[in-house]
Amino acid sequence: MVIKKVNLETVCGVTSTLPHHTWPEFAFAGKSNVGKSTLINGLMNRKSYARTSSNPGKTQTINFYNINDQMYFVDLPGYGYATANVKAKQAWGKMIENYLNNSPTLEAVFLLIDSRHAPSDDDAQMYDWILQTGRRPIIIATKADKLKRSQVKGQLDLIRSTLEEKSLIRAGGTADMELIPWGAMEKGENPTGKKEIIELIDNLYEESRKKR
Repeated sequence: MVIKKVNLETVCGVTSTLPHHTWPEFAFAGKSNVGKSTLINGLMNRKSYARTSSNPGKTQTINFYNINDQMYFVDLPGYGYATANVKAKQAWGKMIENYLNNSPTLEAVFLLIDSRHAPSDDDAQMYDWILQTGRRPIIIATKADKLKRSQVKGQLDLIRSTLEEKSLIRAGGTADMELIPWGAMEKGENPTGKKEIIELIDNLYEESRKKR
């Protein structure tokens, strides 16, 4: 897939009605400051199109990016925002849950986890939700460029083992986990992991077309 056209088509807040799409949706979830906007911008070949915030937890919307008039990239609000009040957390949580449970064209959820740290309890809850829906877990280990090359495998193993330990669902879900390291864009180079993620989206998109 070559991304030629990108359009921020819909922005949904806590009181918004979710759009009804016929094209496949690919959602990106993760805690605040995990690098979702950086990853989405990298996949879309844009430097700063996806909305970013200097304050983790500031983004409170679900953003739908129209890709090539074929599919949507869906940027979900970051979770784990320690500075947000309880009511805000509950509202954003319900908004995310409503989308994840009710979008008829949601094909996959990419769960972003900072490769420098073990997954949090919130990460494990999102991972469990993915398993509960019968989807294959697709984990993107962000900020891998901030690790030494010799550290990457160990950190990926840590993410895998921690999710397996914290998961409440033990039905062999982690055995089929897709785990892809992602590194921010180097000058004149593509980000680490971009090719693998785009190929995965391509395959999922073709599978969705066969089902329609």
